[in-house]
Amino acid sequence: MAENEDFLMGKNPVIEALKGSHTINKIWIAEGSQKGQMTTVIALGKQKQIQVQFVPKQKLDQLVSSSNHQGVVASIAAYEYQDISVMLEKAAEKGEAPFLLMLDELEDPHNLGSIIRTADASGVHGVIIPKRRSVGLTSTVAKASAGALEHVPVARVTNLARTMDELKKENLWFIGTDAKGQADYREVDVDMGVCLVIGSEGKGMSRLVKEKCDFLVKIPLMGKVTSLNASVAASLLMYEVLRRRPDAEMN
Repeated sequence: MAENEDFLMGKNPVIEALKGSHTINKIWIAEGSQKGQMTTVIALGKQKQIQVQFVPKQKLDQLVSSSNHQGVVASIAAYEYQDISVMLEKAAEKGEAPFLLMLDELEDPHNLGSIIRTADASGVHGVIIPKRRSVGLTSTVAKASAGALEHVPVARVTNLARTMDELKKENLWFIGTDAKGQADYREVDVDMGVCLVIGSEGKGMSRLVKEKCDFLVKIPLMGKVTSLNASVAASLLMYEVLRRRPDAEMN
């Protein structure tokens, strides 16, 4: 695999990539699987004049070192990160208060993909991740996002705390999740420009990022476990913001 390429696998992720503006170099499809959603893959590939090759399933297994490809693999240019200004412009175009998500050193690509998928569904205008000690936009993330990565801008910044200071000048308020938070996540005001902050799977938010948050909220836990999976916690908060926003446009 070339340094500037990655592999995307699975019917829905490939279809969403074909519908989007992402550069696709080539598509491999397992022989004998030209039915159902695969006809959409083939049609979109021909429409965009992308080379589509039919190969034995074993070839796909070798390409991605996995059998979980649903019979289709695409060679794509590496995913590009966006500037935060793109997210703010997206909110302005919709006439909505900015709704962003910041992930502090998230390391699991499946969690990141799942979060991006929910971000798209709940109206988040963009996701911010750090350059260091964080998973990037890999093909695993793309597959876990089920195509949502094509629609949600992701910015990669050098310093989260500095980025928070800059966004506060744009009238964004930061809401972080913490087990010792004083407010229930269902009580804090979200009728404003908001950026939700989710910590890493094991350590939670870093000290400096936590100190920069305007509000720290907790998610009530009634059982024996002491924390929720990062993607689950993020989903709860994103949908709480969506539920309470008067300007949300839901399908």
